[in-house]
Amino acid sequence: MIAETVCSAVSAAGLGIAAITAYRKRFLAAARIAAYSLVPLGLVMTGAVQWAADTAFSPTAWAGFGVLGAAWLLFVGTRAVERRRGGRRDRKAASAEGRPDVVAPQASAPSLGQASRPAARPQRKSTADSADDFSDIEAILKKHGI
Repeated sequence: MIAETVCSAVSAAGLGIAAITAYRKRFLAAARIAAYSLVPLGLVMTGAVQWAADTAFSPTAWAGFGVLGAAWLLFVGTRAVERRRGGRRDRKAASAEGRPDVVAPQASAPSLGQASRPAARPQRKSTADSADDFSDIEAILKKHGI
């Protein structure tokens, strides 16, 4: 009951502020304030506020949140252990299925082709070329009076 009263009061206050804003000829801002002000009133009218209040003060709901938290911790914990192991299965389980844990063979050098050779470093420009670059820049700057 109190939650509905508070939400209604907040909506009324927001609509009052929207009216003052509209009086100051700021219609777009007034419309936005009115939209925000109507949200709590709509939540009261749909019963969402009553549901939230009932949930917040329900020991059963809090126990349910605790169970959900424990499930989340189990999921996260098992995922962390799985990543730490490297995602490998137990050897006993793998041999029972008849498929041992085998690492994929690495690609041989001939199959890689040209990619196995290190790339050549690009040659540096001579100092004369770099001086020409700066002369071009100086000419542009002089043209613009800088």
